[in-house]
Amino acid sequence: MKDAARQCFAPARPGAVIGCGARNQNAAALRALLDCLARGLPIHASQQGIRPATPDPAPFLYCQSSGSGGRVKTIRRSHGSWIASFEVNRDSFGLSAHDRYGVLGNLGHSLSLYATLEALHLGAGLLVLAGDSPRNQMRQLAQAGVSVLYATPTQLRRLQLAGGPGLPAVSHVFCGGGKLDDACRDGMAALCPNAAIREFYGASETSFITIADAGTPAGSVGRAYPGVRIRLGEAGRIFVASPYLFDGYHEPDLAPPPREGNHIGTGDIGWLDAGGHLFLRGRESRMVTVADRNLFLEDVEAAMAAAGAGPCAAIALPDPQRGHAVIAAVEGAQDDALAARLRRACRDALGDHAAPRRVVFLPRLPLLASDKPDLAALARLFGAAP
Repeated sequence: MKDAARQCFAPARPGAVIGCGARNQNAAALRALLDCLARGLPIHASQQGIRPATPDPAPFLYCQSSGSGGRVKTIRRSHGSWIASFEVNRDSFGLSAHDRYGVLGNLGHSLSLYATLEALHLGAGLLVLAGDSPRNQMRQLAQAGVSVLYATPTQLRRLQLAGGPGLPAVSHVFCGGGKLDDACRDGMAALCPNAAIREFYGASETSFITIADAGTPAGSVGRAYPGVRIRLGEAGRIFVASPYLFDGYHEPDLAPPPREGNHIGTGDIGWLDAGGHLFLRGRESRMVTVADRNLFLEDVEAAMAAAGAGPCAAIALPDPQRGHAVIAAVEGAQDDALAARLRRACRDALGDHAAPRRVVFLPRLPLLASDKPDLAALARLFGAAP
């Protein structure tokens, strides 16, 4: 692998961009990105757009975390830390200038920005469709003959709900930013019958950590991505070393992640099987105590999703008797029968302590730009500290 610290993103080849969606939500951001690449300038990307990151010299990139922890963080990384994985993906999965990439999210989200830069760096075609309706996205993906799709699970579910004749030209689906459940995976297999579907686990600070494919055991997020070393610390805390790590936070008041040697902590809890497959328990910050038992709120969300909840999230409120009380938020109209089914599913899968005290139905679940549930907004809605 080349010296990651000295590499720069390649300028886009003429004609690489084949579309920017009907609503052109990212047209200005894409033009600014292409200008930075052409002039060799460092890049600063956020939900407000893309601009040169002055006065820092190239080759640096600033992007933002999803804010799922309650605060958006500005990530500083070298161009080479992403280029290293562009080259791994090219060599491992056969990606090339002959591909056409489809990007469904806002370029201020690191997953969408990563996919865009990978396409441009490899000389591939690019179609950015942020802000378009799922039906329009499906139509444009099909018309353009997109072969590589980067998306979150939420974005993939929306494509499936849009319907249509399918996307037979897609040969690679890369899914990140959340857990790809079996129903969503099966739906994408039907929608893209010729595609290899790969789920990856990572973070804005680490980029790729693991990658899963059709041969990965159920419930696992896969084995270590090439070049990544995983170490489990006390209580299953996940630490990672790799060529893809960020350089630090731009905000001076933010403490860096914990370290063990050259490994940084991810904030997640998990375990490894004998074959090196990683299984996640959840975020350490989302583990709460209910009736003297530890509970990962991600487990509650998974149980509800398996029971047919659709878009949902769980938060915990302080409770003087039980430590915490679980509140579930579900997108949709009030449905008492569904609420009872979700409580029963959580109780059956996890125990009585995991059954939500309340199931609240919302017309629209608040989402971050990354399409993850906005847990801080839900906490404020239900009167809890974010």
